Amino acid sequence: SLEIVANFGVGYDSVDARYCATKGICVTNTPDVLSEEVADTAMSLLLMAARELPAAERYLRAGQWVAKGPFPLTRATLRGRKLGILGLGRIGKAIATRAEAFGLEIHYHGRSRQPDVAYRYHETLLGMAEACDTLMVVAPGGASTKGIVNAEVLKALGPDGIVVNVGRGTVIDEPALVKALQDGTIL
Repeated sequence: SLEIVANFGVGYDSVDARYCATKGICVTNTPDVLSEEVADTAMSLLLMAARELPAAERYLRAGQWVAKGPFPLTRATLRGRKLGILGLGRIGKAIATRAEAFGLEIHYHGRSRQPDVAYRYHETLLGMAEACDTLMVVAPGGASTKGIVNAEVLKALGPDGIVVNVGRGTVIDEPALVKALQDGTIL
């Protein structure tokens, strides 16, 4: 008796839409509804990672400010960073607009070149990672993107590399990410 699968989000890769279509079940999603809010969140996550704000807050709340003195200066800054955006759709473009205001140089990689932007396009994800030190993942999930942010891509970002993922979790090779964080392959 199912008539509709209403997905509260942009992507619907978690729904077998083809199967639903064969049964006459409508599948919906919510494009554009949260694009600006997700872009705000993405930039917040980038700032938090670069400036180590969660660690600084934990330090302060634990009373370490009094016991050990001020929180140490952070290792990273946004100044001079090159941001590579994986997936320059509606949300990716909204992130790019915000990142420009922070003075970041914008690069992108996706399924196709976007004719309406002046950002540098890279034919491959690895090529973009080699040119950038910051990776913003805004890509959909599915078989074609599963694990594409892998050890090789992470290594290309370098030891000052920062990764923020507001796309699907499956895009990241999680064991490779954990190893890259543990051994200092990325920041």
